[in-house]
Amino acid sequence: MGFARWPDAAVFQVLFGAARRGFGGSGLRYAMAATVQQPARFSAQLGAYSAWREELIAGVRALQNWLVEQELSNAQTELRIERLLERLREDKLQVAFIAEFSRGKSELINAMFFAEFGQRILPSSAGRTTMCPTEILSEPATTPSIRLLPIETRKQSHPLSEWKKYADEWTTIPLDLGSAESLSRALSHVSETLRVSVAEAAELGLHDAEDQLAATVVPIDGKVEIPRWRHAVINFPHPLLRQGLVILDTPGLNAIGTEPELTLNLLPNAHAVVFILAADTGVTKTDAEIWRNHIAASGASSRGRLVALNKIDSMWDELKTPDAVEAEVQKQVSSCASMLGLPESQIFPVSAQKALVAKVNGDAALLARSRLPEFEHALARDLIPTKHELVGESCLSDLRDITLGLSAILETRARNIADQLSELSALRGKNEDVVLMMMSKVAAEKAQFEKALQRFIALRSVFSQHTNDLLTHLGIETLKREAKSTRKAMEDAHFTVGLRAAMSGFFANIRTNLLAASNQSAEIHKMMSAMYKKFSQDHGLELFQPQPYSTLRYQKEIDRLEHAYNVHFNTLWNMASNIKFSLMRKFFETVATRIRHVYAVANRDADNWVRAVMAPLETQVREHHLQLRRRLESVKRIRNASNELETRMHELAEMKKTAEDQSEELKHLIARVEGAVRTQQTHTLARDAA
Repeated sequence: MGFARWPDAAVFQVLFGAARRGFGGSGLRYAMAATVQQPARFSAQLGAYSAWREELIAGVRALQNWLVEQELSNAQTELRIERLLERLREDKLQVAFIAEFSRGKSELINAMFFAEFGQRILPSSAGRTTMCPTEILSEPATTPSIRLLPIETRKQSHPLSEWKKYADEWTTIPLDLGSAESLSRALSHVSETLRVSVAEAAELGLHDAEDQLAATVVPIDGKVEIPRWRHAVINFPHPLLRQGLVILDTPGLNAIGTEPELTLNLLPNAHAVVFILAADTGVTKTDAEIWRNHIAASGASSRGRLVALNKIDSMWDELKTPDAVEAEVQKQVSSCASMLGLPESQIFPVSAQKALVAKVNGDAALLARSRLPEFEHALARDLIPTKHELVGESCLSDLRDITLGLSAILETRARNIADQLSELSALRGKNEDVVLMMMSKVAAEKAQFEKALQRFIALRSVFSQHTNDLLTHLGIETLKREAKSTRKAMEDAHFTVGLRAAMSGFFANIRTNLLAASNQSAEIHKMMSAMYKKFSQDHGLELFQPQPYSTLRYQKEIDRLEHAYNVHFNTLWNMASNIKFSLMRKFFETVATRIRHVYAVANRDADNWVRAVMAPLETQVREHHLQLRRRLESVKRIRNASNELETRMHELAEMKKTAEDQSEELKHLIARVEGAVRTQQTHTLARDAA
């Protein structure tokens, strides 16, 4: 499995012939669609993933429709299914490309994803080209464009995720898909710079006189060069992007270190991280710093971290034998692997420039020599199967939670109906005294159960109070108070120790809230487990074992954020100037925004959990009460009319069959989704074994 070569020269003639003939954007889009007919293996694999995801969506949608048709759905079930469907529809595969300047990162992206345009689309030349972090994705609902966030927004503390909500703050440039040249010119905006005073650069967090790297930048006429844009989002209808691929292009250590959103959110959430080195330089000091502080420390699985050792064509020497050249390349691979602490199998020597030329010219021999297909194969191998596993298991977990109570209800309903049939069968040929005795027995059971309902109502009151306490610990208002207090402490701090104390206190308080939420959920779980057991013993209800609510994944996210703080900001040497104080405040706002997201997810999950804990008992109680009423009514009807017995038994037999059929159909619908997930996992295991 992996990549194949991109379309050959004939396909490029179709592509650009359409553009030259004046078909404009539609002509190019048609030609782009034609290129998909020459499927690359990665494109095919990504396409298979998209088809698999659509299969999951269809399976969940079928379950949703069936529940509605069978009158088994409710508002909570509908909400949970819609949330699951939304997550599946919005699922993306994110690949981050990270490198210092002059490593050939943009050229590598061009070669891997944009070669079919027959020229460089992303700017790529000697020196620094990509000046700001750039996301490349497809948003079908909006016009193709490049959105650019002005660098001046760094003067405010709001994190990048907040700026994304306000389109009017961005400069938007439409993309002309009918002209590769026009497209390339539009995308060159990511390379734009400004010349500002040293003071303004420092205010923006982009110049620090005490930093050794910044000290090498000599101001001209009192001014230094900085990026014009803080962030770029390219909305481009590339076939791979339309299938959910998102490319994150980062411009090196300076941008990563000064943009907390990259450190805390974008890079850790990437499904694969590609780190680019240059074969002629190996691992430099800044390369090592990026790797150590921003990739190896990000918490990502080592399987999702690949290193492209680019520019191996600089080592091609016609005066040396191929074996000698290969030995030099392998020596550099070994050196890089040793310095980064990776196995050599995760270092891939490539020539992005030669690969781009080969793909444009349809030169199979040069493409093979560039060794890019081997790297593309590894990326596909690591990225897509891992995503399959994550999405599949998450989907199955949600479906099990949604349908667990429904399965129990249907089975209980069938069992209760069978009990009624057994009782009524015993009445055949019996006199009125036996019927009266049966009616008295059922009435007594009903009266006893209604007393239990009073205890259940009292339990609901206690349960509601515990639930309110749980959601308060995870509430946004609680977080806002903590953030406001921390923000005030930071503003009042005049020394580094004050800032460190404020941030440490913030993390400690967040952990205290999560611990309180964990303890509260444990109380709820204990109380509900006892109540389920009581109703099961006294009234024969299904003994349901509610799952405990865990805050572990939220605690781990807080641990990751604090670790990033400790690595990047919690040292005296890294906070010795006013610029670092400004950066620290930006970092706090990004942390607060990320934790707000964690709280929102935790609050939503806790709300779903308390509903899921109570819902089966509520449904079983309601179902049992209904069945008792029906039993009593049946006996009364039979007492009043002897011919009612057989009619009622026939009705019950039909109801029993319906409940059994519903139970089997529910299992079938769940098995449909499970089958899609399990089949894909089997393919993955077979591929890995091969």
